[in-house]
Amino acid sequence: MALKVELKPGERFILGTSVITNDNQRTRLYIQGDAPVLREKDILTAETADTPAKRIYLAVQLLYLGLEGEETRELYFKLVNELVAAVPSTLPYVDRINNLILTNALYKALREAKVLIQYETELLEHAQRSAGLRPGDTTDG
Repeated sequence: MALKVELKPGERFILGTSVITNDNQRTRLYIQGDAPVLREKDILTAETADTPAKRIYLAVQLLYLGLEGEETRELYFKLVNELVAAVPSTLPYVDRINNLILTNALYKALREAKVLIQYETELLEHAQRSAGLRPGDTTDG
């Protein structure tokens, strides 16, 4: 079964190790094969990976795109170990990502890394709300 990708004008995506840019009209492509495909909205760069969870996503992204090398795997494990040490509640997310990587389900690992980013965002928002509380105020929000 082919993967259907619909592109907006000017939208880019990665197919294997190539970046493909759509022209100035909507396009629908059907892609068959095992090459990794990643839409522009799902791509992180080193510059945009500005939180621990986003850096983990970036490492998984590199693994998914086949740019793994031993250095990327080592970096991934260093990042997840640091995150879990700092925020133990992230362990279930990291465990799911690790299991998907170990079973070579790298696209699913990438999706799970997105869930980790969402969780991290919720934690940060909660911490910011909590920091805004007045002394003695125990209400949340």
